[in-house]
Amino acid sequence: VDQVRRTVNPALDIQGIVLTMFDSRNNLAQQVVSDVREHLGSKVYQTLIPRNVRVSEAPSYGKPAILYDLKCAGSQAYLQLASEVIQRERHSRAA
Repeated sequence: VDQVRRTVNPALDIQGIVLTMFDSRNNLAQQVVSDVREHLGSKVYQTLIPRNVRVSEAPSYGKPAILYDLKCAGSQAYLQLASEVIQRERHSRAA
């Protein structure tokens, strides 16, 4: 990020960090989420994108996950993330 700021875009800012391929059954995944949130705080979005076969299959069919299978957990998580991004953007513009 710093290199891009210096060379290309001085106004570049990171709005948030998305945690993907999350597997709630895995203790290490739980620990990673905890550690990342502890170190990066509010930059980390609350929405976790789960590891999901349907999301992985979507590119093979030339489709975004939400068009391939809207009801799968991965697609639903991405929709939730989109809402969270919009809320954060509205909040930052109001400040």
